[in-house]
Amino acid sequence: MRKESRGAHAREDFKVRDDENWMKHTVGFWENEKVRLDYRPVHLNTLDDEVESFPPKARVY
Repeated sequence: MRKESRGAHAREDFKVRDDENWMKHTVGFWENEKVRLDYRPVHLNTLDDEVESFPPKARVY
């Protein structure tokens, strides 16, 4: 389980982001009557040059 806060998914026991370990998407699959969790990488590049890519940053409220 993630030990971090990220956006709207906030935890009181882990208040900051952990990009080193959790800069990835969590994906769930239903297989053989069970849920299987897996991960896929976050792509930080845009699909064309019309929009600039920018590094992730913590949300500040």
